[in-house]
Amino acid sequence: MYAFESSFWLKLLLLIVVVSLLLFLFNTLIRKWLGVEKTKAFSHNPVNGIHSKIDWSIRILFIVLMLVGFFINASRVTQEPYLFLESWFLLFVLIFVTEAVRAVMEWKYAANRKAYLATILQLAFSSLMVIVVIASDFFGIF
Repeated sequence: MYAFESSFWLKLLLLIVVVSLLLFLFNTLIRKWLGVEKTKAFSHNPVNGIHSKIDWSIRILFIVLMLVGFFINASRVTQEPYLFLESWFLLFVLIFVTEAVRAVMEWKYAANRKAYLATILQLAFSSLMVIVVIASDFFGIF
């Protein structure tokens, strides 16, 4: 009924590897070009205490939004769910908002004033990659 093609997982792995490689290369080139030190992968390093408090407030707000959105959309079984309350949509918004806050905090408080440019460029390129991948139907792979 909901079977995948035999090559589905291979195509998905290829897509993830290519997109990850492009994001990694872009991040490396931008940081080298701007002279900004590299951050550890999958680490959370707030710029200062204010940034840490704001970031946790945003995360808690989005957890609450996801729970509320789940219950609202679950109660709309016969109707279309609200897009802005879907978990995947809220996760994209969460990433965008937290990175935008990081860029503002780096602009105001970071020792290297160019760090915010690297964050903004990385956020813009990542957003563009997501839009291109979805708009191109995953580059015609699926």
